[in-house]
This record gives sequence, structure tokens and C-alpha cells, in this order.
Amino acid sequence: MGNIWVLDPTTHVAERPFILAPRPASLRNLRIGLVENTKYNASDLLLKIAAILEKEYGAKSHILRNKRSPGTPVDEKTIREFKAACDVAIAGIGD
Repeated sequence: MGNIWVLDPTTHVAERPFILAPRPASLRNLRIGLVENTKYNASDLLLKIAAILEKEYGAKSHILRNKRSPGTPVDEKTIREFKAACDVAIAGIGD
């Protein structure tokens, strides 16, 4: 009888530490930036979240901007706009 070779295609996962952005103590009077990734229902979901945050948590306002596609990063123009006009940002997906 011949040998049977079993190949394991997995690799070792390299752990990388990361630091979460500081969270505000409250959303009261904060401006929210919403990043929509163009997937189905993403903008509807984000707008509902914004409405809840404004009504129940006192957020001041929101702006919604779209990415070109789900697999691309947010463009530099939107990042600059959010830095100037938003206190917090939420990235959302749909489906």
C-alpha cells in the first residue's frame, strides 16, 4: 500500500494589536458622519440609526456620504469633510 499525503493549507495567524478610537461619554450635541458602502439597504439602516441617535441620545445632526464600492476605502475628500464637520463616524453595511 502506498503513502497518503495530507496537506494542511492553513498558516499561522499573526496577531496584531490595535487600539480602538476613544469613545465620547455622550452623543449629546455631537455631529455624526455616516459612511454608506453602496450595499442594498445600507443607507436606510444608517439613516434609521441616525434618527435614533438624534431623538434618544441627543445627537445634533448627521451627514451621509457614499463610498464608491464596498471594497474600497473612504476617499480623502470625505475624510477631510468628516474631520471638519463631524464628531463621530459610523460606517455601515447593508444586505
